[in-house]
Amino acid sequence: MNNRLANDVVRRIENEFRFFKTWIDKPKALGAVLPTSSVTARKMASLITPSPDNLVLELGPGTGVITKAILERGIVPQNLYTVEHTEDFIDQLEADFPDVNVLHGDAFDLNAHLPDFGNQKFDSIISAIPLLNFPIKERVALLNDLLDRLAPGRPVVQISYGPASPVPPSWGSYSVEPLDWVVRNLPPARLWVYRRVTFA
Repeated sequence: MNNRLANDVVRRIENEFRFFKTWIDKPKALGAVLPTSSVTARKMASLITPSPDNLVLELGPGTGVITKAILERGIVPQNLYTVEHTEDFIDQLEADFPDVNVLHGDAFDLNAHLPDFGNQKFDSIISAIPLLNFPIKERVALLNDLLDRLAPGRPVVQISYGPASPVPPSWGSYSVEPLDWVVRNLPPARLWVYRRVTFA
């Protein structure tokens, strides 16, 4: 095993241990026992339009598995804004992704954390927030806030571990589409895509 591969294995084990420890201490802050798999992360990032000019918002980066997939998709680190509520992950995220805008804050209060982008909108929003831990009305309000921050037709991609969409359809002017059911994730994950529905 070469040094790079060995370092990657050690880093992955360290990340999984840190994630599990945080889950033990703060189970409601996380949606799973282990970090999102790289397969799932790449699938979530696959709907991002790869362009050096596009802004992307990530919610709940945790140990940074999805953050890495977003950057590998072709997003400039300075154009990625990632909001993490759990303080335990912040230092490592800043160390691993020094050029990414790592923000410690609450995704349900984004105005308190995000800068003013003027008229520029996000291309995509990738979320690993454990939405099932929150009341339905709060999930719907969050989704509507996120959709207002997106360019027309662009997606919010959400990971969840329940059989149905964590944000119910017919509660607002948005569409709900299943993206994938990823069994190579622990636990198996469902991915959902939300877009703003506009009426002529």
